[in-house]
Amino acid sequence: MKYLIHQQGHDQAYFIDSAATSTEEIGNPMYPPMREVLKAHDIPTGDHRAVQLTRRDAENYDLIIGFDDENMYYISAICGRENAAKYHRLTEFSGQKHEIDDPWYTRDFETAFREIYAGCEGLIRFGNMNN
Repeated sequence: MKYLIHQQGHDQAYFIDSAATSTEEIGNPMYPPMREVLKAHDIPTGDHRAVQLTRRDAENYDLIIGFDDENMYYISAICGRENAAKYHRLTEFSGQKHEIDDPWYTRDFETAFREIYAGCEGLIRFGNMNN
């Protein structure tokens, strides 16, 4: 998402971050196979480390995006049901009805990348329509 926003020259208009709904990977860098897929698509990854989603994130962000129903459940549990209007599955923005399968389990990092990329493009169109 940061890459796409940067490509459009809107770095200053958006604050984009990433946080986990689970604690297993807190402090760890991006999973190497996904980093390789991004590298193959010439998308820089930086040195992002996993951090935990918090209730405060629901106060500080306009949207909180998940990839699957499990993410959505934990987003609501962590951030509170009162902020539910901010919670969306990424595929809502690409017109898809399905979840994005976690490539850690499927080992299909390329498909996950394509679905995430399409969702991010749709999210940018949504943001442009609402600004």
